[in-house]
Amino acid sequence: MKKIIALMLVLCMAFAMVACGGEKFDPSAKSEGVMTYAQYDAAALDAEVTIEGYVQATQSWYKDAIKIYLQDPDGGYFVYDVACTEADAAKLEKGTKIQVKGVKSAWEGEVEVVDGTFTFVESEKWVAEATDVTSLLANETELIKHQNKFVSFKGLTIDSVEYKNGEPGDDIYVNVSKDGATYSFCVEVYLTGPDTDVYKAFADLKAGDVVDMEGFLYWYKGVNTHITAVSKAG
Repeated sequence: MKKIIALMLVLCMAFAMVACGGEKFDPSAKSEGVMTYAQYDAAALDAEVTIEGYVQATQSWYKDAIKIYLQDPDGGYFVYDVACTEADAAKLEKGTKIQVKGVKSAWEGEVEVVDGTFTFVESEKWVAEATDVTSLLANETELIKHQNKFVSFKGLTIDSVEYKNGEPGDDIYVNVSKDGATYSFCVEVYLTGPDTDVYKAFADLKAGDVVDMEGFLYWYKGVNTHITAVSKAG
């Protein structure tokens, strides 16, 4: 009798979920006519593309345009200066799903969507966890497959920290090394400005410090991660 009652309760809960629209959320789902990440990745440069993804961060809104770090469970996208009103820029909260129509382009190795427009897509929010790509640093062929994703690195050594224009207030150029090789990362002021914790943290870092980092795997003549978090290792 108890088993029958338990089964009835389970069935009632299942019916209730269906009645309330309780279908399982699938962050990989795309609207009709939208490319999967694999299709976008395979598309030729200068091709028109339609993508959907979830906002992970934005750079500062400026002159009716904004740069967006976008991701879905399969890959990352960098949307460069998509047309955007100031009101819509305020709605681009982390995890918000949008659809972008534009042109696939590349600049100094950074693959991005340009000349675009976007619309909001009704959806639950989704936020990517950082993918640890430390082991891929020395393998550019594999590392670039994670371009524009939110990633992490462990045990990097600070080689140098240089402020653009020589003093705080603009971008910070950070050279880090791992296993004898040096890489150039960046604190992008329009993403993480002087008032952010990550920007302030570099005032206390010096050559030889070993750190862990998170950021977006931007590319500029090689890996040029836009750093969003840094902490001393261990």
